[in-house]
Amino acid sequence: MKKILFIFGTRPEAIKMAPLVKELKKCSTYFDVKVCVTAQHREMLDQVLDLFDIRPDFDLNIMKANQDLYDVTSNILLNIREVLKDYKPDLILVHGDTSTTFTAALAAFYQKIPVGHVEAGLRTGNIYSPWPEEANRSLTSRITKFHFAPTELSRKNLLKENIDDNNICVTGNTVIDALLLIVDKINKSQKLQDALNQQLSFIRHIFSEGGTSLRSNQTTPRQAINKILTKKRKLVLITGHRRENFGEGFLNICNAICQLAINNPEVDFVYPVHLNPNVRKPVSEILEKVANVHLIEPLGYKLFIYLMMNSYIILTDSGGIQEEAPSLGKPVLVMRDTTERPEALEAGTVKLVGTDKEKIIKEVTLLLNDEKEYVKMSKAHNPYGDGKACEKIISFLNKKL
Repeated sequence: MKKILFIFGTRPEAIKMAPLVKELKKCSTYFDVKVCVTAQHREMLDQVLDLFDIRPDFDLNIMKANQDLYDVTSNILLNIREVLKDYKPDLILVHGDTSTTFTAALAAFYQKIPVGHVEAGLRTGNIYSPWPEEANRSLTSRITKFHFAPTELSRKNLLKENIDDNNICVTGNTVIDALLLIVDKINKSQKLQDALNQQLSFIRHIFSEGGTSLRSNQTTPRQAINKILTKKRKLVLITGHRRENFGEGFLNICNAICQLAINNPEVDFVYPVHLNPNVRKPVSEILEKVANVHLIEPLGYKLFIYLMMNSYIILTDSGGIQEEAPSLGKPVLVMRDTTERPEALEAGTVKLVGTDKEKIIKEVTLLLNDEKEYVKMSKAHNPYGDGKACEKIISFLNKKL
């Protein structure tokens, strides 16, 4: 049997690797599969591992408060050395563009272990945007053996960099596999839907002095979520956490959301706030007292998908949501100046709005009020696959290993 070691460390990586881990473990006649997590993101990673019932064989647990990129990179590199020496995998599989991705690939390269890169070939062409992800992804490609490109454009990017076409497999994105798996479970179970509604009844403000509380001039949490999920009110779902937006960019984003909420009191703005203090501080200062802005703790993946399913518009700086939301028919406004997913732009499922306050306000307002524009985005074809990416990756590995 060939030994395959998955290495990932963040919630997005775990979501996108989970269906592949599950499917490869079914092929136990051919592959011995083990999982190593770096825990670059501890709490949010564990939520996904629990959801998909994945138990890591190796846990580096490198997460520390206030660590920077130097800490993350050096800690992963040093700690993963012994895992690779002990297990001696025939192949490691990494995903995407995180510091875990690049550092794990580098560690494998130092021991001449082949690397398989899932979600390979995405490029913006600007090494600082997204930062440090664009560099992580590009550098990983230089030391990767097998490249699993989600789209034909990603394959072409790799060919331009002189990657051997025989080592590239166009698969679609594994996040669609994960998404459709969870959506199917939700749609088939009224009991699960009722449970998710109950869990979402905790919507509350999280930043007040002395812990979580709800201001007396607001509706109760249950009333707030009932208004949203009965579709009496439109829901704008917001996520934002990218490093390159820290500082002025986040201030602009928060001020735009504040103005939109004031302009549209009949719309609810729900923001699961990332744990990073660089995100929480401006969000707290600007949005805490806006009545129809609901600041909540980060959600588990199943609950977040359910919230996406019930949203009207998604406002985000995330990469993965650009792939997921179109499968749910949800228009996405991307608060970044560049995207490594131009297929979504071409398909019309997403628009770039950057961190320009007036542009964010203009584009959200347009979608809230112009039904024709909304339908055009919500009905656009999703270019990121049909939920069979894992099947294609396994077929490729069966031929190559």
